Amino acid sequence: MAGKRKLTVVSTLHYVRLVYRSVIFVLLAVAYILYHTKDGEAITVLLEKRPGLLIGAWLVFVVEMILRFFPSRFESPGCQKQFGRNYIKSGESDIVIQDNNAVLLVALVWIGFNALFGAFHMWGILDDGIMILLCSAYSVCDMICILFFCPFQTWFMKNKCCTVCRIYNWDYAMMFTPLFFIPKTYTWSLLVLSVLLMVRWEIAFYKHPERFSERTNDYLKCCNCTEKLCTHKKQLKTLWDHIEEYTAARLKFLKKPDQ
Repeated sequence: MAGKRKLTVVSTLHYVRLVYRSVIFVLLAVAYILYHTKDGEAITVLLEKRPGLLIGAWLVFVVEMILRFFPSRFESPGCQKQFGRNYIKSGESDIVIQDNNAVLLVALVWIGFNALFGAFHMWGILDDGIMILLCSAYSVCDMICILFFCPFQTWFMKNKCCTVCRIYNWDYAMMFTPLFFIPKTYTWSLLVLSVLLMVRWEIAFYKHPERFSERTNDYLKCCNCTEKLCTHKKQLKTLWDHIEEYTAARLKFLKKPDQ
């Protein structure tokens, strides 16, 4: 049909990440349920006795984060705009970052939201296993935000798409926030690496804000986008609207009294 687009390589990789992150979450959830029935030892201790799952999940996210430190044509333009090679001068000098004022609000909301989970953990209401599961759930939600619906974009940032998102590379730091409350080598190493990634991003922003503005950087223009996720989101929304219309018509038909 006219107007339809095939998934780009970058978009396809997003779906691949969604699948394997979902698998990791399910495996961790199953492990938590099975090990939680055993008394006397913390869930982290039981997982460490059979470390295959923990090592596998740790490696996946470490590799993902390390790759983010370098330019890549297989990554989203949203996280690649920080690099000098992706700065295409537009000829404009007026730097406009539409969503910059919402950054502090997002940070405060996220810290406050996770502080509640941290408090529940310190009070013994939530254990280490739940905090690890929370991180894994965040990792799945991260891909849902990119592919389907992002509450930060809609309710706070008000940016047009992920490509121009001011906080794109905050994702791993936000994802691993709950690990702050689990002082283990494999948890804090993920947290530290994610924070370093975010700090590098912020340094790039304050040193080179022109790279982050669509007005001054043509790399962020729609015509240069390698994701085209907005097209797929529109297609999904159209499909959902058709399903709602069909469901409403079907219910109306079923409620109609027999003649």
